[in-house]
Amino acid sequence: MRATPCVGAIVLDGEGRILLIRRGTPPGKGLWSLPGGRVEPGESDGQALTRELLEETGLDVTVGPLVGSVTRPASDGGTYEIRDYACIVHGGTLRPGDDAEAARWIPTEELRRLELTEGLLDALLEWNVPGVG
Repeated sequence: MRATPCVGAIVLDGEGRILLIRRGTPPGKGLWSLPGGRVEPGESDGQALTRELLEETGLDVTVGPLVGSVTRPASDGGTYEIRDYACIVHGGTLRPGDDAEAARWIPTEELRRLELTEGLLDALLEWNVPGVG
């Protein structure tokens, strides 16, 4: 079974909101998720995450420590191995781009009311992401 390496960003602002994108393409089209994507050949996780955040949200980030990882099924019968990292914004202007229909800062208390990608809320709870509960 083929595993595709992917990365995601857990970004909180000074008001305790979390950065989410609404996916514009499968998997999860129309659902809210952490920004991120595939790690291209020759890229480190940090390089992939920096590139993906700029493409999807217009924001420049500093990639911090690994928060957690999950494995999700892929439509081709393989899997996505997703490693999520804490990130800090240091520049840019928030705007949706690439395969994101929307990019927003969401108060963490609103997460339960959104249509999230499968398993996202459970993962954030398991990893004790601040404000999620």
